[in-house]
Amino acid sequence: MQSQTLRYLDNGAIDLFTTPINDPAEGEVQVTGGACGICSWDIVTAKLGSDMVPMAPPGHEGVGYITKVGPGVSGFKEGDRVAGGGFATIRNLPSQSIYPIPDSDLADEHWIVEPVSCAVTGIDQTQLHAGETVALIGCGFMGQLILQGLLHSPVGELIAIDIAEQRLALARQQGAPETVNPADHDPGDLVAALFARNIDVVVDASGSQAGLDLAADIVKRGGRINLFGWIKGQNATFDPTKWHLGGFTIVNSSPSSRIRNTFPQAIRLIHAGVFDLRPLVTHTATLAGYPSLMEEILAGDPSYVKGVVTLG
Repeated sequence: MQSQTLRYLDNGAIDLFTTPINDPAEGEVQVTGGACGICSWDIVTAKLGSDMVPMAPPGHEGVGYITKVGPGVSGFKEGDRVAGGGFATIRNLPSQSIYPIPDSDLADEHWIVEPVSCAVTGIDQTQLHAGETVALIGCGFMGQLILQGLLHSPVGELIAIDIAEQRLALARQQGAPETVNPADHDPGDLVAALFARNIDVVVDASGSQAGLDLAADIVKRGGRINLFGWIKGQNATFDPTKWHLGGFTIVNSSPSSRIRNTFPQAIRLIHAGVFDLRPLVTHTATLAGYPSLMEEILAGDPSYVKGVVTLG
């Protein structure tokens, strides 16, 4: 049996190739088809190649269907839709690394569970107290997921901040009660106005130095900054005097910081409609069409929010 998959070359090119697949081994299941989300890690790897350290793996936001169950596996059967795997049309996966998806009319591309599990971790690490004022910096795909979660939380005031009006419009479409575009304001005036609002928590989902700087400028003294976005690269800077005098707490809410297994919660919350990928998935392509879609993404398609590769 043959599986189609990909790898990223050192120059960032996407190399599609075919590889043989054996029957699943002890403790494994074979998962076929489905879909896999395109992460920002994939995009930066395609842009920078081996200069992105570490380079993205061949997909990690997969969903598919069990077609074979290996020896010693219980709790799964052929035909089950599960979360797990990457950019491969057929893959053998350890049964402990996959998660069952309930019966649902949602298409595969709207069951990309892994990023939602990251958003659950981000919200866990926000340590939100009822009635607090929260600012969200960055309304890209992951920021929109955080927004969806916060809109179902007991937030007092919620301010969504982004430099792209199209992303702010999407945030308003999802229910954001207040949006701010820093490009429309004098930087000093904006910082002063936001700092005066006594913001308890700033979630920085921007993945940028500018976003981190803004978070430190607007959070209240003794408040919390949730560093959710990944500033990709080897270096970022901060003002140690500002951080010391501000007395705020910085929380890194990357997946490695999770305080529980968030995949089951993510699946339940997608099924309940708390997280909804339907307005966020803007681009899909087959595996063969992925290199062309990536070119479109790297060219800066302004309509792009989230891309998903369908795997048959």
